[in-house]
Amino acid sequence: MICSILIMLSVIIILKTGSSDAINTTNDFEDYRITQMPETRFFEKYEELSAPEKTAVVYPILTQTAYSWGGIHDFYMGRCEECLEVKIEEYYDPIFSVGAKSFRILEFLGYNVIDDIDIDKNPGILNNFNSVVLLHNQFTTENEFLAITSHPNVIYLYPGALNSKVKINYEENTIILERGPGFPDLDIIDGFDWEYNNSDMTNNTTCEDWEFYQIKNGHMLNCTPEEIIQNNENIIKKIKQLSEN
Repeated sequence: MICSILIMLSVIIILKTGSSDAINTTNDFEDYRITQMPETRFFEKYEELSAPEKTAVVYPILTQTAYSWGGIHDFYMGRCEECLEVKIEEYYDPIFSVGAKSFRILEFLGYNVIDDIDIDKNPGILNNFNSVVLLHNQFTTENEFLAITSHPNVIYLYPGALNSKVKINYEENTIILERGPGFPDLDIIDGFDWEYNNSDMTNNTTCEDWEFYQIKNGHMLNCTPEEIIQNNENIIKKIKQLSEN
């Protein structure tokens, strides 16, 4: 199936570039493949990099929702004053703000996928997994926060996780910001007053000196790996190693 997809994409690029530009087709395709389909880079090393048993990735559907137009992130950015409640998006739409490339790669490698709502409704679901990988799960409920921070082996792949507390109105299918950086008081740094808040590392997107450092219930990465992870199998190997510990 992967081969068929690659062939189809090659044909599309050839049609778009035209015969006079055919000499650039290979480079164009490689650029497209890495940026839009980062998971395919690891096809040949699937067995080596594939997920350990009982390891889950938590998809940040609440963060995806908060970053939608007119969402809570727009309130944080000062773009609106009444964006404290927003309708939960129905489908996964991996974007940069949730850690899209990491999600695509880890899902491709066979990691189990659950999401914020799964944990909020049933915090005990995490007991089914030996290890839990977080993406940019910035916006979480109290149920989710407590479940994650009490799990013995969490890999915090993106800085800034768990820094904004929201509640879910299941009748209206919305999330409502309860507490976060600068809200409701300007002196608030973290929605949960969490001692391991590492939001100050978020802007390190080059990850030149990346490393995982240990905290009480797992390990945190010291940078945002959204770009580097598609070209660095060592990070993926490290995630697997930490998941197996």
